[in-house]
Amino acid sequence: MGSHLWENYFKPTTKEKEINAILKENILFQDLTQKQLKFVANIVHLRKYRKDEAIFRQGEVGVGMYIIVQGAVDINVEENQAQEGHHRQYVVMTKLGPGDFFGELSLVEEGGRRSATASATDNTTLIGFFKPDLLEILERNPAAGVKITLRLGEVLGRRLRETNDRVSVLEDEIKKFRSEGDS
Repeated sequence: MGSHLWENYFKPTTKEKEINAILKENILFQDLTQKQLKFVANIVHLRKYRKDEAIFRQGEVGVGMYIIVQGAVDINVEENQAQEGHHRQYVVMTKLGPGDFFGELSLVEEGGRRSATASATDNTTLIGFFKPDLLEILERNPAAGVKITLRLGEVLGRRLRETNDRVSVLEDEIKKFRSEGDS
């Protein structure tokens, strides 16, 4: 009858444990102590999306990043600007699943626009980590904020290198194509 009176309200819930575990596996948060992880877990946001629901759209102002807890997300780029009365055409750039994250550039860009559309391909649960969250962590727990920011810089640098490598490959392919056309 009164067993709820004796429940331990300070014991972490299964949901908190799950969020801590997911954060710990993510490169941005892997250097945090258990105490810092708990602090961050209390700041981030759990969001649920239905199948085919847009998480954000290309051209919108970015406010933060997302980590996939369960489900799947497609990252799509609009093929060409839709004209009035015409349906938009999208090209799937990548498919993401549990543990993957996306949208991290918006944590450092001021008023930056989304370069792609992200949409749930299944019923999907995400952890949202937004710029105000990062700023709060930097203010209230600078040691954790610095660890996250350094890892964020590493991720952005790695993604920039990967993009540069892809551009170089495409440039080489274009040169080959042009030289074949000249002969």
